[in-house]
Amino acid sequence: MSVLVGKKAPGFKTDAVINGNQIIENFSLEQYLDKKYVLFFFYPADFTFVCPTELLAFQEKLKDFEERNVAVIGCSVDSAFSHWKWLQTELKEGGIKGVKYPLVADLSKTISENYDVLAGEYTYSENGESVFHGIPKAYRGLFLIDKNGIVRHQIVNDMPLGRSVDEALRTIDALQYFEENGEVCPANWKKGDEALKETQESISDYLSQK
Repeated sequence: MSVLVGKKAPGFKTDAVINGNQIIENFSLEQYLDKKYVLFFFYPADFTFVCPTELLAFQEKLKDFEERNVAVIGCSVDSAFSHWKWLQTELKEGGIKGVKYPLVADLSKTISENYDVLAGEYTYSENGESVFHGIPKAYRGLFLIDKNGIVRHQIVNDMPLGRSVDEALRTIDALQYFEENGEVCPANWKKGDEALKETQESISDYLSQK
């Protein structure tokens, strides 16, 4: 598994569904450079079981992300037409109607490959035929990208393991606090807690209070 933290987030141009109902071409993360942070997350597939719980949970907290100047973007190996259909389907029927943030189509699986979250790989048979080994879907990868386009945080869960939206918000708070104050955030830090200056004295004082 590649570690992308500290590196430029892989770019792409692809179809996406925005505002819950509009299919557009050439969607790219470049539009957010110097303007917004990006929380870019992968999920295995549309019309599944765990995935709607995550997508709806991100939508429920979308205002919290927007207040932090963060664009939330989802991605799977489905087509934009599949995304669109799922977005039009009522919740009681297994849909995600009401989700408004962009859903990126990765039908070619190249975005998943570049972020190294594809649950398998292509090889060649003895006859020279391309063969896929594994599951042609993405693991539950999540990448926090800063306004300079640099990945600052990543997690990758196996497919059965849903992620914590609150933890994503906490990580964003920690990054933004560091950027604004130059102080680092200790274990379990949350907004409003004391942070640390990068000195031995500061760390010793913090630990002595525990």
